[in-house]
Amino acid sequence: MTTLCEKYRASCFNDIKGQEFAVEKIKAFIKTFPRGKNAILFHGPAGTGKTSLAHVIAKETHADILELNASDLRNREQLEKILKPATEQASLFNKNKILLIDEVDGISTADRGGLPELLNIIDKTKFPIIITANDIWQQKFNLLRKKADMVPFRNLDYKTIIKILKEVSEKEKMIISPDILASIAIKSKGDVRAALNDLQTIEEVNKPEDISERDKEDDVFNILRQIFKNTATKETLGLYDTLNISLDEIMLWIEENIPYEYKGKELYKAFNALSKADVFRGRIHRQQHWRFLVYQNILLSAGVSASKQAPKTGFTAYKKPSRILKIWMANQRNAKRKTIAEKYAKLCHISIKRAVKEFEIVRPIISKPEVIKELKLDSEEIEFLENSV
Repeated sequence: MTTLCEKYRASCFNDIKGQEFAVEKIKAFIKTFPRGKNAILFHGPAGTGKTSLAHVIAKETHADILELNASDLRNREQLEKILKPATEQASLFNKNKILLIDEVDGISTADRGGLPELLNIIDKTKFPIIITANDIWQQKFNLLRKKADMVPFRNLDYKTIIKILKEVSEKEKMIISPDILASIAIKSKGDVRAALNDLQTIEEVNKPEDISERDKEDDVFNILRQIFKNTATKETLGLYDTLNISLDEIMLWIEENIPYEYKGKELYKAFNALSKADVFRGRIHRQQHWRFLVYQNILLSAGVSASKQAPKTGFTAYKKPSRILKIWMANQRNAKRKTIAEKYAKLCHISIKRAVKEFEIVRPIISKPEVIKELKLDSEEIEFLENSV
């Protein structure tokens, strides 16, 4: 049986709801190819129309579309067999061709050569490549992000989803109350595909109460938009609860993106709220007063959100915090220092705490070849001793 998602998949630009920025970006990308980058990367939550828009642009430009997903990118041989010829050979039936790489974030680090070969193909392709991903911020995708035009997709507003559900239910001659349609839309949390699946389930089983709310993490960019664009409300205080990241990392996201939204007095107020949140963070870590977490959260959410004079409109391209990489590198260095100190402490029969504290004093001794051999340091630990100051 055909699902509602398949039956009502977007077939033209007018069918793409709530992603006007993405529509304009893909039009410009196809029009200017190959004068710009060879690939465009759609990223954002599931069910927001990434794959649908790729098929729509193919229809609108009368182009053939070759679709692959992560399972087709397992190794270099598979890519050379399938994708490489597609980037070089002209279409049999149409003048144009588009290559779609769907769910690229499904490639694992264990896959042999798939991602490097994809990057190589992007450099040499004769046809535009569209790539989709839910989470593109993993470190392994650093080069891919640089080689492709990044286009964010956002969760749809529940009012937009209600309109879609209403149109579909009317076409299907379903008799469903507006309250149930609103409930489906709200519980879908911006996922159109999930909302349509729930609508179909209700029609088949006639038990609306069986539809459970999805435990789905809100995309961090969507949370930033709500903080920076909307007026602060009671709901603002709970926005970070849906994210599977710590308040410390959220602080980095807020710090990075405040200047992209606020100017003048708003900028001052937002950074003032951020600095006060950092004061409470310091008290929490120094004194273990975890009750202060509530104040840190209030300042990072409602405090930053209330810094603006009025709600903001328009699209803002938020950035991943540059300090995260620096913090990660510092953590890596500290980890190597600790493992060396642990080996030194065991050999010298002292506490690890003392070995870490005296590390810089004994570093010249530890760095001697005979001591390195005695401690059985690995190549990374030896490199740390040679390169770190």
